[in-house]
Amino acid sequence: MPRLGLVSGQELAMAETRRKFEQDFKEGAVRLVRETGKPIAQVARDLGIHDGTLGNWVNAERRRRGEGNGGLGEDERAELVRLRRENAELRMRCDVLKRSMALWVQEAMGR
Repeated sequence: MPRLGLVSGQELAMAETRRKFEQDFKEGAVRLVRETGKPIAQVARDLGIHDGTLGNWVNAERRRRGEGNGGLGEDERAELVRLRRENAELRMRCDVLKRSMALWVQEAMGR
């Protein structure tokens, strides 16, 4: 009769063993999914990895790139922060120039 819910020590050790993958391998696997248009399950099977693992990598890459959810990728967020800072500085400079011009006009008019 099969044991339900009980796991031996050896089975537990095997279940907890996780394979480690190099970053280059992960990026290549994700690129295969993106560039070939093949389903994640097929690419995972071809590479000998679990489709859930590859799916996690693909989803992480999509989030990083801002795909699928209408959001911004990391590079775009960084550019947005830079542009907002630059915009604030330019607004401040414009304000200073306007005030300087107003003072210059008042002096020129003799007031």
